[in-house]
Amino acid sequence: MKKVAIVTGASRCIGKAIAIQLAKNQYNLVLSYNQNTDEANQTKEDCEELYAKVELFKGDLSMEENCKALIDVAINTFGKIDLLVNNAGIVKDNLILKMSTKDFVDVINTNLVSVFNCCKFVSQVMVKQRYGNIINISSVSGISGNAGQANYASAKAGVIGLTKTLAKELAKRNIVVNAIAPGFIDTDMTKKFPEKAIEQIKTEIPLNKIGQAEDIASTVEFLANSSYITGQVIIVDGGISL
Repeated sequence: MKKVAIVTGASRCIGKAIAIQLAKNQYNLVLSYNQNTDEANQTKEDCEELYAKVELFKGDLSMEENCKALIDVAINTFGKIDLLVNNAGIVKDNLILKMSTKDFVDVINTNLVSVFNCCKFVSQVMVKQRYGNIINISSVSGISGNAGQANYASAKAGVIGLTKTLAKELAKRNIVVNAIAPGFIDTDMTKKFPEKAIEQIKTEIPLNKIGQAEDIASTVEFLANSSYITGQVIIVDGGISL
């Protein structure tokens, strides 16, 4: 029987790469997204070509009722949940002198509250199953901070604290909880950067290259196959945080 994974923020970039990697590893999928329906449908098609059964779920996961509905879709469709990957996230960068409270709260809600909500409802299922795996996508910004990202760094630091706490709470039920902290990854956002800016960033990375979404996806695959790693933060940043 195939395993079942929920991936949030799965319509594009890192989320899409994670979904495809899991499909390659014989997972059936519930893919959550909030806005990009066309891209979500494309991700669904790409995964189905790899013989995965795929359900899409559209909704704002900072709202508790949407997270409960997402978990219900997975259970009603597949009967179990082996893996949850919390990847949904947004950025609204600005220096704190100019950052609005709304922009701070919006990022906290999407990048942290949604993770709490999904973990809360999936843990209820996994506790009954007496097994499960949760992987939360954090960021090196949540470890070392980053100018202009008071909201984002705060949320991602919160994800790390939540991950370690849940690892302790859920271990007795054979549920592992880990986080991945990506560094500078090639995404739709970074493609808008001037070439000179990209080259400057590369000089600050010991491996002298920008990470790819597939680098994060392969780390998800590793953790998804690991039953004796829990409460850890795997940094995938080319060495920039050294």
